[in-house]
Amino acid sequence: MKAIILNLSAWAVLPFMDTIAKYLSSEISFFQITWARYFFTVFWTLPLMFFFFRNNLKWSENPKLQILRGMTLLSANFCFFYSISVISMAKALTLAFIAPLVTTALSPIILDEKVGIKRWSAVIVGFIGSLVVIRPGLIEFNIATVAALGTGFFYGVYLIITRKLHSVDNPLLTLLITGVVGAIISSLFVPIVWINLSQSQWLWLALMGIFACLGHLLLIYSLRYADASKLAPFGYFEIITNIILGYYFFKDFPDLWTFTGLFIIISSGVYVFRRELKST
Repeated sequence: MKAIILNLSAWAVLPFMDTIAKYLSSEISFFQITWARYFFTVFWTLPLMFFFFRNNLKWSENPKLQILRGMTLLSANFCFFYSISVISMAKALTLAFIAPLVTTALSPIILDEKVGIKRWSAVIVGFIGSLVVIRPGLIEFNIATVAALGTGFFYGVYLIITRKLHSVDNPLLTLLITGVVGAIISSLFVPIVWINLSQSQWLWLALMGIFACLGHLLLIYSLRYADASKLAPFGYFEIITNIILGYYFFKDFPDLWTFTGLFIIISSGVYVFRRELKST
């Protein structure tokens, strides 16, 4: 029960980070917002680990994989923050929910796992769900929509790499390295779009970093009490907070097609998780 509470708390917290990102996207480039997300995550995480988890500050046993993991999550964040600057948070997140299906599709190639016809069918159905949301040919198909799907793709790869690292490095160390990798790489690009920020904008970005840090810490602690595969379906709870915040702050509410596509994608994802649990 403790694992479920911690996990649901994480998914209730993280949409606040997205809300701040969308709010600031009308004033600041999504590149600069992404940089701040990583900079402030490291800013808050490093002192926390130094004072309370100093024994976990050991060098990774697989630094190349850690760097690759950080790069894929950074790519997912770039795509997501761009997509929500144009389309609603709910629509962007719905399309990003293809991540578990991407993980299933790539597992035979990267992890050499067997994926049966039933799970392949779930992947295809989930893809159909994304088409229901996008409705190509019926509504405008823009780069933001592609970016939202890109979020799901990169996050699916990120989940595969996380599986490979699960038994290698401490999760808190992984969180810190992921933040450092994202901060360093985004720092290479941010000068191109940099604008001087007001004090209130800096405060909003710092708060965004707190939500990111807190959300991921809650996720890490939830994994201390239950396996990731058992907690994975609870990640869909994020859409509830996402819809509430999107409607309250931006008057965005998903239409019937988005809800229909969301139901199809979530159903496919939950089916995949149930099959994985049976196979373990």
